[in-house]
This record gives sequence, structure tokens and C-alpha cells, in this order.
Amino acid sequence: MTDRPLLWLRHEVRPGEGRAAISPHTARVLREAGFPITVEESDQRAFSLQEYVDAGCDTAATGTWADAPEGAIVVGLKELPEGDGPLRDHIYFGHAYKHQHGAAHLLGRFVAGGGTLLDLEYLVHEDGRRVAAFGYWAGYVGAALAALEHRGHLEPDMKRRSKEDLDALLREGGAGDDGARALVVGALGRSGRGACDALEVAGITVTRWDIAETANLDKEALLDHDILVNCVMVSSPAPPFVTGEDLDAPGRRLSVISDVTCDVTSDLNLLPVYDELTSWEEPARVLRPADPDGARPQVRIVAIDNLPSLLPAEASATYAEDLLPTMLELPDGAVWDRARARFVQALDDEGVAH
Repeated sequence: MTDRPLLWLRHEVRPGEGRAAISPHTARVLREAGFPITVEESDQRAFSLQEYVDAGCDTAATGTWADAPEGAIVVGLKELPEGDGPLRDHIYFGHAYKHQHGAAHLLGRFVAGGGTLLDLEYLVHEDGRRVAAFGYWAGYVGAALAALEHRGHLEPDMKRRSKEDLDALLREGGAGDDGARALVVGALGRSGRGACDALEVAGITVTRWDIAETANLDKEALLDHDILVNCVMVSSPAPPFVTGEDLDAPGRRLSVISDVTCDVTSDLNLLPVYDELTSWEEPARVLRPADPDGARPQVRIVAIDNLPSLLPAEASATYAEDLLPTMLELPDGAVWDRARARFVQALDDEGVAH
């Protein structure tokens, strides 16, 4: 059997990020399969350090992944701390393969360290489907926040909670009695299904669009909804769903946009009406003020790029289980071969010498 690499589960530096790609349950399975695992201390992870210890893992101080032994694979989810130092093998969402800002710099750090970015977004089956994704929970939370914002109930500094608690919030306030209509674009995908489920809990009427409907986009119909939830991720240029001109259109009903995809820094952004993400501290931002005569409502954007972190335990448990079969194949396997090839392609795309 191929030697199992050390997996080093790092603390997430993004404030409030409590998710993990390895749960205590999947850590136990990986340990039984021969993987050594070190878990960093974290004051925000949804699972306690003791749960990982009980699963047979070693522990390390917060942020010590740079000192991991040679050959270790550092496992995380969101961005690394800012820096210029060389990097070895990492598994996480690097957001560096679609010409995002800073992509060349990040990829260059991997080249300098002789490492590879094994991007979670590009761990895919032969047919291109992701082996694991947070999409369902991203869609669920994104639509839930849109519903709360539409009702004026979305508060700053929302804290992590259980799905049961979030659903209770969605059901409050005479659910659905305001006649709100929501449009979910990409409704047949993971994120879209989650978005539709949340809106149904909130009692809001849902229109479902997918590839067939977006191929010939009906802008008038789109703008005749109160809420738009974008769950579409594209890999090649496509006409935008909403433009600044659309927001100025006479008779627009649309007042809340939730961009689950959050491709704002990419050339492939389908919602080029904003240029900065929102945050848990300020989850919604005004894009257009209301007309003085009341002809068109105010438009607000919700664009948080770690939506599932609101439900970290549920989201992590689901994701880690889906990822487990692929993790068990490390360091080999077709999925990892494709991930390494995609990394090399990204280097070429960004003009990074290697």
C-alpha cells in the first residue's frame, strides 16, 4: 500500500469560519486507513479539539502549519494568511484559477515552495462533477439571508447557529403574507436546490430557472421578482443576468439580490452590478436607492462568500462525508491527477514560470 501522507488540518484565519474539510467522524475513518492526522487548535471550529483527539489525531498550536514535516498535506477551506513565503502541498479553495486578483502571486508561492494547490473546487469526477461541494448549504443560507433582508429582519453580525434555529427565523413574521416572489437561477444544481428549500421554509413563492431559461434570458420576467438568488457558476463568458441598466429599468420590482456564487473578482461575473463582497458584519449593502416617487424600490445586495459558515456543523458534516472517498485515495487516484493537471494549467494561464 502506498505510504499515507500526513494530513495537517489547519485553523481557519477568516474570522468566524467554523467549517472543516475533515470532521471528527471522517478523521477516525482516515486514521483507521493509516493516515496520520494533526489538527491545529482553533477557537472557532464547529468541532472541539477533543473530538479529533478521540478520533486518534495529534494536535498542534494554531497557525503552525508552516512547520509541518516535509511531505505533509495542509488541509483547509478558505484563504491562507497573507504573505509571500513559499508553499508546499495544500488542499483548500484557492480561488486562483479564473484570473482572480492576486492569483499569479499565490500560484507563484506554490512554485517557489515546490508545492501544489490541490483546489477543492477542482476535485472532480471524470464527467466534471465535483466530488464534494458546500453548494447546497451555500444556496440554503444565501436564500435565507435574502428572505430575511426582504422582510427587514436581516441583522448585522449574524452568529453561527443550527439549521433548526435558522428555520425558526424564516418562519417568523407571517411567512409569505407579503406576496413576495423569488427567482432562483441555477435551480437544478446543488446550490439552487438549497436555495429553493430555504425559500419554501420561509413561505415565499419560488420561480425556478436553469439552463433552458437562461439560454434566452427574459429580463422583464427576472425584474418582476422581489428576490433574485444567483446560484450559477460559469467557466466561460456569458451574458450577465443583471446590469446597471437593468436596475434603472422602469417598473423594476427586484429589490434584493443574493449572489451565492460571488464571482465578483472574476471576468466571468454574471452580476456586474457590484464590485465588493458583503460580510457577516454588514451582510447587505444598497446598490440603488428607492425612487423618490416610489416607482422603484431600493435594491440591496447580499454577497457573502462563505455562506455555509452560518451553519458550520451541518455543512461540515455533509461536506466531509462527501469528500471522504477521495481523501482515502491520497496521494494517488484519478481525481488527484486531474487536480494536479489543473494546477499546472493555471500556472500557464497566469504566465507563472514553473
